[in-house]
Amino acid sequence: MKVELVTTLKRQATKILSELHLTKEPVLITEHGQPSAYLVDVDDFEFMQKRMQILEALAKGEQAISRGETMSNIAAKEKMNKWLK
Repeated sequence: MKVELVTTLKRQATKILSELHLTKEPVLITEHGQPSAYLVDVDDFEFMQKRMQILEALAKGEQAISRGETMSNIAAKEKMNKWLK
């Protein structure tokens, strides 16, 4: 992962963003020697957001199963058919 100072980002934003889009490698921005932020490509960020939503939904499903909140396959199909319309 590439690491850049916040002052370098201020001076060379166009160059850093160009390299980010080419390499798709996140850039860690540091301030006063400490990690401050990550720069990531828009497509990569959106992909990570979608992946997080899926993982959160799976975790909710696992919690529902552990609480015994389940339904039959037929009931689930009916619910999904209504939801998808």
